[in-house]
Amino acid sequence: MNFPENVKYSSDHEWVRVEGDEAYVGITDFAQGELGEIVYVDVTSEGETLSQGEVFGSIEAVKTVSDLMMPIAGEILEVNAALEDAPELVNSDAFGDGWIIKIAIQNADELSGLMSAAEYKEFIGK
Repeated sequence: MNFPENVKYSSDHEWVRVEGDEAYVGITDFAQGELGEIVYVDVTSEGETLSQGEVFGSIEAVKTVSDLMMPIAGEILEVNAALEDAPELVNSDAFGDGWIIKIAIQNADELSGLMSAAEYKEFIGK
């Protein structure tokens, strides 16, 4: 299981990788493993500004559908178009090509409330 040090983790199993005043958001390797084979990613909130903890979309696996939650507040600038034809990228490369949205960070202070890789490992019992 992969736990990159260059991202922050939420208790909802999303990750955030900050690049300047923007950030990429996806689900963790642990989350995609728990969900199983991802068959569809649905994000209809592009262009919206959402608060931390709000639902920005859903992710569908063979067995279940789960809400995707904003780990920090921000405006959704882009949805990863590659996931439309290849949702399995979330399974094969959760922290790379499997990113889900790109946001403009609204409140960088919220990042301090997220977990480091070590804290997230402890949170999920690994």
